Amino acid sequence: MKDTLQYLFEGNILSREQAKSSLMEVGNGKHSDAEFASFLTVFKMRPLASEELAGFREAMAELSVITNLDDYNAIDVVGTGGDGKNTFNISTLACFVIAGAGVNVTKHGNYAATSTSGSSNVLEYLGYKFSNDIEKLKTDLDKGNFCFMHAPLFHPAMKHIAPVRRALKVPTFFNILGPMINPSSPKYQLLGVNNDENFNHYKNVYKTMDVNFMIVNSNDGYDEVSLTADTHFANNKKEGNISPSEFGFEKITPEKLFGGNSVEEAATIFMNVLEGKATNEQTNVVVANAALGLNVVFPEKDLIECVKIAAESLKSGKALEKLKAVIN
Repeated sequence: MKDTLQYLFEGNILSREQAKSSLMEVGNGKHSDAEFASFLTVFKMRPLASEELAGFREAMAELSVITNLDDYNAIDVVGTGGDGKNTFNISTLACFVIAGAGVNVTKHGNYAATSTSGSSNVLEYLGYKFSNDIEKLKTDLDKGNFCFMHAPLFHPAMKHIAPVRRALKVPTFFNILGPMINPSSPKYQLLGVNNDENFNHYKNVYKTMDVNFMIVNSNDGYDEVSLTADTHFANNKKEGNISPSEFGFEKITPEKLFGGNSVEEAATIFMNVLEGKATNEQTNVVVANAALGLNVVFPEKDLIECVKIAAESLKSGKALEKLKAVIN
């Protein structure tokens, strides 16, 4: 680590292999907290390179509890967080809408870092039991087309990493790594990022991977489709912008996406959406995100067709049935 730090202090950028090797050593407990803190600080003092992020992703993937769910041809819908918008659990709801449409979802998530309620917070509150037992995950998928992988159970290397992150009390590159390190490596991924810099990093990393992906960032800073502005997107084939009208929806105002002041309030909104009691704006934004996820899985379908499938999953109660199927 001393040599790596000196190399970085001289203004050099790590190759993908160097980045992977460095983080593998940290994840295996080979370096002191002080050395690791110095390492993290380098990437606060200068922009992270996409090759470095790719190497860090490979290290964390290799260090995780590998969970082979390839037979399920699943999708993950997840955002980086960190947009400071405190929205309700839009991505997690989109997962159940997609599951209600018959597509398997292997969602990776954690407790909230910057918002009131993360995916782990709301699912735990509603009664979902976290587990890294593959048979339990497969049972959930068989029953509800959905399973949830609570990040701390799948990333043992974090025991060497988390204490330093907590001590530093500032965001690091780990804040954007989470969505990239789903331990089941799903074949399809819809990924939300919170700014242009991270959008470009994700695009550069994912174009080197064997994944059917779409990366989204609302032009006003949300890490998902917000319908408050156009959405910047990139997938395996193209890049562009999607307006709310292209989903068939009107533009909405930011306060309509407020996620509440507690996990209990977030869970109430969550259930209102699934039970057909939500506002039109809440329903529309969930349908829009689910539609993009369905479009990743079914690129031959146009966006409006995917919107109709998502809306039907919600209106018919099938999305709610999938939630009930995986909660004891």
